[in-house]
Parts: sequence; structure tokens; C-alpha cells
Amino acid sequence: MQTLKIEQDSELIGLTTVTLHRPEVLNAINSQMHLELQEACRQLRNDSHTRLIIFTGAGRAFSAGADLKEVQPSGGTDGGTFSDPLEMRRRAERGSITSAAIEGLEQVTIGVVNGLAIGGAVVFLSAMDLRFAAASAWFSIPEIDLNIPLTWNALPRLMRELGPARTRELVMTGDRFSAEEAMRWGFLNHVTADDALLPAARSLAAKLLAKDPLSLALTKSTTRALANLMVPSQGTHSDPEYLMLAQFLAEKKNR
Repeated sequence: MQTLKIEQDSELIGLTTVTLHRPEVLNAINSQMHLELQEACRQLRNDSHTRLIIFTGAGRAFSAGADLKEVQPSGGTDGGTFSDPLEMRRRAERGSITSAAIEGLEQVTIGVVNGLAIGGAVVFLSAMDLRFAAASAWFSIPEIDLNIPLTWNALPRLMRELGPARTRELVMTGDRFSAEEAMRWGFLNHVTADDALLPAARSLAAKLLAKDPLSLALTKSTTRALANLMVPSQGTHSDPEYLMLAQFLAEKKNR
């Protein structure tokens, strides 16, 4: 794959690591990465030998979020045009599809945040079961500052993980927040020294892999179902249209 590195662990049997691998652009999420993540999730979902998946980033970032070079106000997203609204809609819902693919994995998923995580990267993390971060890692959700609403069905997931008031604040202000703050607010399970991050995540992976696989799988599926009952995602069913509207208004403004 061009934008991902996928490795089955030779020491911890049952662990697969998926690394976002565009370090030259801080692992920005482009259309190719969306397609490859969706395909990787499809393959992993059908892989009964993989019981636990770590998601992390190459280099000094987890991910800088959506690749802004693919968002062109004069022509929509990734080369789409407003003369083809169904194609625009398909492109606009990519992030929702990728997030759902991550959340729909049967295996336990661990996000390992090795550096900054911005916008869509925070959305991806909210779709994972457990989250570790390096002490130097930081987060932000700057979509409103970019004159677009937060989409990708993110708001239900963030409200489940952070609570309504905190989600409103972080999404409305776009303020940067630290790993320690994310830990205090319940978004992270663990914060470690930078050089201890991956060993700590692998230690938890080893502990979980030693558990009864069926019991662990049932716990994963039940807790995910309960989380979805807490804040259903159907409320954001119009996310693609909101994104299309923001792009249309940006194009109209720039004429």
C-alpha cells in the first residue's frame, strides 16, 4: 500500500500494527489513504488470526488530519465539481465511511498517538476502543476555523468519549489540547513518556492477547453496541451535505 504500513507482529501473535505512512506531510489523510484504510479494515475484519490492532503514525505525527491540498474551494473536494453533485456527495462521505470501517472492526483497536493529531485524526481515534499518547502529543479540532463543519460522523463519537459540554467547547473553539488534558477528560487511557509509548501499548496488547479470545470479542461487541445506544450516529446522517454546502459557499465567496 502507498499510504499505510501493515505489519503482523512476530512476537505477539495476533497483533497487527497499521501505521499511517505519509511522514513527509505529517501523515495527512488523502483520498488514497481513505481507500487503503477502508480496504485494510475489510481485510482485517475477515482475519480471524488478528485479535488486536494498533493504529499509529510514522515520524513525528499521528496525523495532521485531512489533506487540505485536496480541498479546492474552486472545484470542490479532490477534483470534484458542483456540476456533479452525486460525485461530490460520494467524495464528501469518504471520512464517514473510513471512520465507520475502523469502528466496525471486530478486533480490539488501540490508537497510539505518537505526535500531533488534528481534525480527522481525532475522529479516527474516537472510533477506536483504547487510546495511548506520548506526553508530547497534542490534539486540535480546527474545522470551524477552516470554515467547514466537523463532519465524518464525528460529533456522536466525540460526545460519547468526551461528553457534550467538552465536545462543544473543543469543536467550537478549535483550541489545542494536550495529552494530559485529553487523559483528564477521559479521551485517553494512558499517557506515557515519549520513548515508553509503544512498549506500553504492546504491554497492554500482550495482556489482552492472553485473555480468552471469545470472551474478549463479546466484550468488545457489547461495549460498542452500548456506546452506540448512548449517542446514536444517525443524527449526523446529513454530514456529506453539510460539507458540500460549506464547499459551495466557499466557492461562491471566492468568485
